[in-house]
Amino acid sequence: MKRDKTNRDTMRQLFAFTLTIILAATLTTDAWAQGKPRKVSSHRDWDAMVAGSGSNKVCYVISVPKKTWISRSGASRGDIYLTVTHRPAFGVTDEVNVVVGYPIRQGSEARLSVDGKKSYQFFTEGRGAWAYDPKDDRSVVAAMKAGANMEVRATSQRGTNTRDTFSLSGFTAAYNAATRACR
Repeated sequence: MKRDKTNRDTMRQLFAFTLTIILAATLTTDAWAQGKPRKVSSHRDWDAMVAGSGSNKVCYVISVPKKTWISRSGASRGDIYLTVTHRPAFGVTDEVNVVVGYPIRQGSEARLSVDGKKSYQFFTEGRGAWAYDPKDDRSVVAAMKAGANMEVRATSQRGTNTRDTFSLSGFTAAYNAATRACR
């Protein structure tokens, strides 16, 4: 009986190891195929970028906040940025992603608002936040094209609240450049 359990445990470990090797090889190949991102153009507060080529092409716009606020003095943060990405090979357009620079409280949502009028709830994982549905992504992008500023609010694992304000100046031009680059 003990031998059967040992064999099962060994098989599970071997399976987990094999799966890890396969995933690592796949991720490494995907990253290599993407290539180093290159700037297509800059438009005020936004840059249009492209990585990879052919069917592996990924195009996106990126910006950093103009203003940040943090509820706890002395709290540190990593990189903070917002992207809107197109991945034609996967049929993905207008994927909005916010990276807040710290591990977000598990089970919490990030809140995005454009000009204090239109508000969206995003699910969170790790240091990032994404729309629940591609329709929400499209709605956020439409609001960003018409807006002047976007505010992102989130809470860290330690309970620290943050508020980041992104300028939308140049967003539409950068978005259009990234969209053209992915055709």
